[in-house]
Amino acid sequence: VQLQASGGGLVQAGGSLRLSCAASGRTFSRYSMGWFRQAPGKEREYVSAITSNGAGTHYANSVKGRFTISRDNTKNTVYLQMNSLKPEDTAVYYCAAPRGSGSPLYTPKTAREYDYWGQGTLVTVSS
Repeated sequence: VQLQASGGGLVQAGGSLRLSCAASGRTFSRYSMGWFRQAPGKEREYVSAITSNGAGTHYANSVKGRFTISRDNTKNTVYLQMNSLKPEDTAVYYCAAPRGSGSPLYTPKTAREYDYWGQGTLVTVSS
């Protein structure tokens, strides 16, 4: 399984960015997907997850109401729309996929539930 994240960049506080993660190597539509982030000097933290069919989503409290996760199973891609960005959102953002498909309602929320990781894309929010 290969995951390729893109879309990071430099944005002013209050601005928006959309991250993309293209997946290959297996049937994308069978698996949940997630986004994590890691700020300098901090541990990697969970951001959001989405079920295999896109009907269910979950967010960390820190991004709820500002970020939206979505997926296009025809393009094997998961997205993270980030609005009202804050300087504390500055981090390297990683997309991730679990090894197993789990139930259709599966939204894994911990790093240990994910086995495949993209290379990360840097988001910098200036104040």
